Amino acid sequence: MKPASHHLATCKYCRASIVWCLTSANGRRQPVNYEPDETGNVAVMQGADGKLYVRAVTAARPEIRPGEWQAKPHQATCPARKLPGRSSGSGQRPTSGVRPVPWQR
Repeated sequence: MKPASHHLATCKYCRASIVWCLTSANGRRQPVNYEPDETGNVAVMQGADGKLYVRAVTAARPEIRPGEWQAKPHQATCPARKLPGRSSGSGQRPTSGVRPVPWQR
């Protein structure tokens, strides 16, 4: 099962098709890939209010219930987005082009 086309959105980093879901744990928004994926670790369903809800597929609850489809969170597959906590440099910002100005009173 796929989400309805009116839920379709586009990732601003890689232009991939995604849907925005609310997490069942805390109600935060989470981007999920639009295409269902049998290797995904989340289950998505449409609630009675028409919104999409997502829950984690865990060892305690591995089954996909009727009305749900399995997918991957978009953060796991987005090729253009850097993950937080990963830096590509020494950790210091470059200061080229900055001229110190004396303090004036």
